[in-house]
Amino acid sequence: MKVAVLGAGAIGAYVGAALHRAGADVHLVARGPHLAAMRQHGVRVLSPRGDFTARAHATADPADIGPVDFVFLGLKATSYAACGPLIAPLLKDDTAVVAAQNGIPWWYFHRHGGPHDGHRLESVDPGGSVSAVLAPRRAVGCVVYAATELAEPGVVRHLEGTRFSVGEPDRSSSARCLDFSEAMRAGGLKCPVEPDVRGDIWIKLLGNISFNPISALVRATMREMCLHGGTRRVIEIMMAETLAVAAALGCEPDISIERRLAGAERVGDHRTSTLQDLERGKPLELDVLLAAVVELADITGVPVPTLRTVHALSDLLAHGMRSAVA
Repeated sequence: MKVAVLGAGAIGAYVGAALHRAGADVHLVARGPHLAAMRQHGVRVLSPRGDFTARAHATADPADIGPVDFVFLGLKATSYAACGPLIAPLLKDDTAVVAAQNGIPWWYFHRHGGPHDGHRLESVDPGGSVSAVLAPRRAVGCVVYAATELAEPGVVRHLEGTRFSVGEPDRSSSARCLDFSEAMRAGGLKCPVEPDVRGDIWIKLLGNISFNPISALVRATMREMCLHGGTRRVIEIMMAETLAVAAALGCEPDISIERRLAGAERVGDHRTSTLQDLERGKPLELDVLLAAVVELADITGVPVPTLRTVHALSDLLAHGMRSAVA
């Protein structure tokens, strides 16, 4: 199995290292000091489950790699539409793209069935710009439950979790999903093939849609948001509205709001990825987390007043950051 990790940051390099340890032919695409460190020392993984080093091929130029069986997409969703020149050299007719993104993916309604089958969401696929680069037929859904960070260039610190749920948009148990799952498990990770990965998407989104934008607006950690009564109530309402949208689309995630909050509180003083991006001056990945669900509410007719309010506030914040960068 030949795998390219496009965007070999903390999660991408961790997955690449695991697949390399399992014997896959792994190629890591990165840049800057992180790339230089991986070239010189390999990917060093520091984990409570045991440290290890994987000396996979690392490059800044996908043309050095050529066509692969799988592309593991570790880029932020904000970079998808512009990744065409990077991903094109990696593709053959049957290359699968395993997109490890948070939020609602661009392929959500691909082979979904029902009245919205094939519908394109403008918030996540504006003008079809993402689908033009990442054909939905290539997509394998992937929901990441692992937490990692770059301790330093070339060094990934694994904090917790090893589960990467995967699944086909059409809900089939395809050979490509089973092959990828087997390779991930051989590398020491959990990788169940879900009969409907959209359920996992909504479970993960339940936290991201609420904690991520609020953390950026108020500069608070997970624990701080959970312990503040008023903020906790806003989060509960956002989660309830999100579950109502999911239900209107025929998806009822098997998790309660209280359980989701309890899990978030246990994480402690962790800064969400959106807050970290804000602090680093990076684009905020809020369209797939929040704007997409507001768009889905418009489609289904579900009232989501709190989601709309938080979206308006966080969108202004994101717009201000885009203006500052420009």
